Amino acid sequence: MPTTGLSGPAAVIELRQYTLRPRRRDELIELFDREFVEPQEEAGMSVLGQFRDLDDPDRFVWLRGFRDMTTRHRALTAFYGGPVWAEHGPRANDTMVDSDDVLLLRPASAGTGFAVPSVGRPAVGAPAPDRFVAATVWSFRPGEDSGVVLIRDGLLPALSETGPAPVALLATEPAPNTFSRLPVRTGENVAVLVASYPDERAYRRHLAGIQSHPLARDEILPGIARAQTAAPRTLRLAPTGRSLLS
Repeated sequence: MPTTGLSGPAAVIELRQYTLRPRRRDELIELFDREFVEPQEEAGMSVLGQFRDLDDPDRFVWLRGFRDMTTRHRALTAFYGGPVWAEHGPRANDTMVDSDDVLLLRPASAGTGFAVPSVGRPAVGAPAPDRFVAATVWSFRPGEDSGVVLIRDGLLPALSETGPAPVALLATEPAPNTFSRLPVRTGENVAVLVASYPDERAYRRHLAGIQSHPLARDEILPGIARAQTAAPRTLRLAPTGRSLLS
């Protein structure tokens, strides 16, 4: 099976949430997994995960990574200016109502990014794995890092003590978007925690465990709540058959 487009951890990550036309999500997923994975990786990026949003039947969520911002610009230019997108892009765009809900992210610190597997992904047509992925997004005031630090230095260790270690902890990439053809959300200061479980019951048990963890309950979670500007949002996600993250 083919390998991914990066040889090491991704230093720049996009979290992309697409709102689709009614009942066309499976059409986009089939097209995406068949036509868009390998060409993107050949252009120099890594398709990290593709998901059905369990709370919205018309929402497709995916993650892709890049070595750095320079590589991102070069890879996106190559892919969106290339023959695969020219042939299949119009059909993909026709499934979408909005594709501009995009967070530009980076690992919150060394060791908290996605570890890109060295083995290949499942083949086209592979069944979706019976797994559950949760991506929780916190928002903080621009320029303030206390909330991200609390999650990194407090919540992340507590989660690793009480259940499976999260897959990644990401924070806003402050560099300007240099590929204006694809907008990203600006003025953001977020932390995104991505975790994977055998099923949603395991996720709920882990959540209950962290809420009863003395340090998390009494200090860490209240501290994060004081720093945040809105209630955190958790994306409940089901990986597609070709998603690396599952």
